[in-house]
Amino acid sequence: MAMKKFINDPANLTKELLEGLALCYSGRVKLVNEKIVVRTTPKDESKVAIITLGGAGHEPALSGFVGEGMLDASVVGDIFAAPGAPKVLETLRMFKREAGILLVTLNHAGDRMSASKALRDAQKEGIKVVEIVTHEDISAGVDTPIDDKRGLAGCIPLYKVVGAAAEAGKSLEEIVEIGERFNGQMATLAVAMTGCTHPQNGGAIAVLPDDEMEIGMGQHGEAGGGRTKILSADETAARMIAPLVQATGVKAGDTALLIINGVGATTLMEMLIVYRKAAQILAAKGVHVTPGACGEYLTVQEMAGFQMILCKLDPDHADYLKAKARSPYWTA
Repeated sequence: MAMKKFINDPANLTKELLEGLALCYSGRVKLVNEKIVVRTTPKDESKVAIITLGGAGHEPALSGFVGEGMLDASVVGDIFAAPGAPKVLETLRMFKREAGILLVTLNHAGDRMSASKALRDAQKEGIKVVEIVTHEDISAGVDTPIDDKRGLAGCIPLYKVVGAAAEAGKSLEEIVEIGERFNGQMATLAVAMTGCTHPQNGGAIAVLPDDEMEIGMGQHGEAGGGRTKILSADETAARMIAPLVQATGVKAGDTALLIINGVGATTLMEMLIVYRKAAQILAAKGVHVTPGACGEYLTVQEMAGFQMILCKLDPDHADYLKAKARSPYWTA
């Protein structure tokens, strides 16, 4: 299938996009051994390193969040594919330190497989590393077992929280507790109006009729089970915020973070209109909505739609979200 994309040889997509990232943001990140993105200025080795892994094709995620106050490194796989365990292990070796390493993995089969193998091998080598797995997608139901919930764009605010805690000098054990508490109070729900194509071969990953949308579609076009005729922005926001409130347990008097993550072909105008309604619904419930985020953080090529992320915040989480950060696509 012919593609209208500004690319060269499809086989070189990952290599070239990472070279472009490193050249564009050379003061913040650099590329090591082709598929490892690291901070240009590393943090002191007395502090815990924060590392993540995942496939390319979701830019700016995940490598766009490497930088001061966030990730120390991102291990990159090919388009929509997890990096191999040897590359993950190579990165863990690079960041071996007495303070330890936190590895943040999104709950997708390939990512989990590579991370698990690398973790076992690293621990055999005496590398101090602990994993947090994000699993905040509630499309399969609020009460779905954690292992069956996908990791979506909620990894981004988690990077911010654990990255700030690491920058503040917290121990690995403290950072894991902070991160898992945040992880457990976060939920995400996605909606799509169109699917996307694979940028290497032009193949359609998901197809939706022109008059339909699907609530719950995953970031690789996985079915969500919530197909319906297209709703207005306000109707969509209301339908999505209700289960997110249920999943997070946020209630009157609580503080919450609301993020609208565009997945590639939805305009900022649309996202802001959706954010407006969701924030109004939360405010009407007596929830204090902190300054949030609205934009493209984890995309799926030209998929039209967005992910709505709701996080119930404890006081320390709110502080870490406000702490200094300087990555290519998130600054504070």
